[in-house]
Amino acid sequence: MKVSIFGLGYVGAVSCACLPELGHEVVGVDINPLKVQMIGAGQSPVVEEGIDELIAAAVRAGRLRATLDLAEAVHATDVSLISVATPALANFMPDLRALDAVMRAIGEALRSKDSHHTIVIRSTVAPGTTEGRIRTLLEEAAGRAVGDRLSLVFNPEFLREGSSVADFHQPPQTIIGSIDDEGFEVMKRLYEGLPGAFVRTSVGVAESVKYLCNVFHALKIVFANEAGSVLKGCGLDGREVLDIFCRDTQLNISRVYLRPGFAFGGSCLPKEVKGFLTLARERQIQIPVLGGLLDSNQAHIDRAYEMIASAGRKPVALFGLAFKPGTDDMRDSPLVALAERLIGKGFDLAIFDSFVKVSRLLGKNKEFIDREIPHLDRLLKDSPEAALHGAEVVVIGHADAETRATIIRRAAGCRVVDLSGYADLRAASFAGYEGICW
Repeated sequence: MKVSIFGLGYVGAVSCACLPELGHEVVGVDINPLKVQMIGAGQSPVVEEGIDELIAAAVRAGRLRATLDLAEAVHATDVSLISVATPALANFMPDLRALDAVMRAIGEALRSKDSHHTIVIRSTVAPGTTEGRIRTLLEEAAGRAVGDRLSLVFNPEFLREGSSVADFHQPPQTIIGSIDDEGFEVMKRLYEGLPGAFVRTSVGVAESVKYLCNVFHALKIVFANEAGSVLKGCGLDGREVLDIFCRDTQLNISRVYLRPGFAFGGSCLPKEVKGFLTLARERQIQIPVLGGLLDSNQAHIDRAYEMIASAGRKPVALFGLAFKPGTDDMRDSPLVALAERLIGKGFDLAIFDSFVKVSRLLGKNKEFIDREIPHLDRLLKDSPEAALHGAEVVVIGHADAETRATIIRRAAGCRVVDLSGYADLRAASFAGYEGICW
């Protein structure tokens, strides 16, 4: 394929070095003449392991050149990758001036080009930018709409400085947010031969994944540093503990728990978090991120309450009371905290949890619920139908498939607040449906 790359910083330069290896002909474009001259001389404008040799080889083979002439590059290629800088503004949102300028210029160049052209944004932008801003700007400049010989794609990059060449050749996945089908097919051909999953999604999701990955990486670093500091205070080597911690790829380093839903609870997580915070406090070690876990969890419960109460004090049917499905353990359950809040605010509340039977509660579990909701037996119903009787708002903490089927059949006229994200509930017809994170 014939590819133009706009912006010869880290991402653009690495693309110039690596795409020729996949058989493509590449034209680099930048407003800085020195970067253009360096590419032309077979040199990299950035310092990166292995990149100089690749750029020199691509130039010698006639698969890579660079130019200051944006319009010439657009007319000479079929695909344009946009890797211009989007530095932070004062409010930390991306500064889009360079991106706006290059998109407007590309659009104007396309006015005199009849063949199909695919534009691929790789610069980091806030979710909604490509569809809400860039598309309009591009279509106005080009004089034609996306889908009319024009494709617009967002393709996030995951290249780390210092290992970007290796990262290009071994991507964890390739994410394509394409507005039209042709743009997606172009991207499949562009990256043909690279390993890893090839994922098509919406443009907004593709933009969001990049943001979320970097936030999570920052969170992991802070987690490791705060945990290591407390462990050192306990006389332990945090590196050894984290090394063993990371060997668990079933729960610790996995997708488990990384699913938006309701707050955490139960007999373990709240207790262990509080205990770890005590270790830090006793040793006067500041761990603000981990110290905020409980406040963040409470804020999520507060959000659920505000969603329920937004329509007024209507009768509520709450499904699920234990801290998770498949157990009757209600200790520190966020659903108990939510139920308490509703009761305290005067809501008429009915509860159904197929695993919770008042007559079978024992020990600490019974002590906890007797203290938190002393008249649970008056609120707990023995069937989904009984819980739904008279309800105007249905709150789903957790529910099995049979219970959800009953809700779908009998609660069509109700407003549903879903705290777990069940697909069948999302697809059903209710008077109103709202999820806590979707």
